[in-house]
Amino acid sequence: MNFKKLGLGLVAGALLWSNSGAVLAQETVLLGGNFELSGQYAAYGTPMREGFDLAIKHMNEAGGLLDGQTVEGVTYDNTSDMTESSAVTTRLANEGVVGVVGPATTGDVLAQVPALQDNQLPGVVPAATGDGLTLDDKGELLEYLFRVCFEDSYQGYVGANYMYENLGVTQVAVVYDQTLDYSVGLHDAFVEQFTALGGTVVTEETLVTGDTDFSSVLTNLLTQDVEALYVPVYYTEAGLFIKQAREFGLDVPVVGADGFHNDTLVELAGNENATDVYYTSHFSLLSENEKTVEFVTAFEEEYGKQPDTFSALAYDATQLLMNAINEAGTTDRAAVRDAIAATTDFDGVTGTFSMDENNNPVKSVVVIGLENGEETSVVDVAAE
Repeated sequence: MNFKKLGLGLVAGALLWSNSGAVLAQETVLLGGNFELSGQYAAYGTPMREGFDLAIKHMNEAGGLLDGQTVEGVTYDNTSDMTESSAVTTRLANEGVVGVVGPATTGDVLAQVPALQDNQLPGVVPAATGDGLTLDDKGELLEYLFRVCFEDSYQGYVGANYMYENLGVTQVAVVYDQTLDYSVGLHDAFVEQFTALGGTVVTEETLVTGDTDFSSVLTNLLTQDVEALYVPVYYTEAGLFIKQAREFGLDVPVVGADGFHNDTLVELAGNENATDVYYTSHFSLLSENEKTVEFVTAFEEEYGKQPDTFSALAYDATQLLMNAINEAGTTDRAAVRDAIAATTDFDGVTGTFSMDENNNPVKSVVVIGLENGEETSVVDVAAE
């Protein structure tokens, strides 16, 4: 990337606050990071922080924000704990950040919502995909909460489109977990869209997260005339299911969602079995999009490793927040919130998107194809 070098030796000035929490004067623009850097979800939060830091570095190298102000990231570890997530956002608000990027999980995101709302503090969520996340219990918009990832159910619609239009199948079986909200949401959206397109769901089978033996489900599937399987579960069950399906002789395509996106799936399935497997996701190293290629190169130079979905989404979330500050022409939190909500055609490394009325991005979904355990294809598919 060609970025203008900028010295980062600016000294932060005193922060002056109005009653609304707007920054009246400061020499450095502060952005908050609320990430799971330890605990159960550190594997998500750590790459998010890397994407967050890299986005800030790139902005400073390009000249900073507004009239050349340096951007500084203030990051705290929420320890993968909901109570701590709330405390971190309150602390960041009190320290004068203009907005917050993170956390990773739905629970940690929801825990910080009161702090966002009370402080009129924009929060941009990288990867929490739960349906209805940006709405309260009454269905009202949480006006200071945004995200750059799509909802779970959105993937269900895209999965249906991909199977019907790209794979050319019209008769499918669905295997899902009735006890898992993630799986149910994907199932419902997929079935609705696939049947609307003219396809037929021949049969539906269920499993439970934690199961390791799928022989009864597979025996039932062998009696059905299906051209493909839609299996919206997480990678552990998916890997074992794929392995056993291939051993049972079910060689039809298997399609899932971003719950497949983990190396453990291939380890459990076996390379030879992880063939003709597809899943919807947010980001792929195979993308030929110029923005994505530049990001991958810059990330590898910075960290000596390849980026993952979480670092890419956090990079986009941070860039979105900084772009809104420039668009607003101020660090006033309410004005920045309005600028994020008005975002159209934002060109990110995880796709080009605009914000809808519920603070969710309208964007295409990446469908990744596996052959012998390797990513060999990537297709951008729109939900509609």
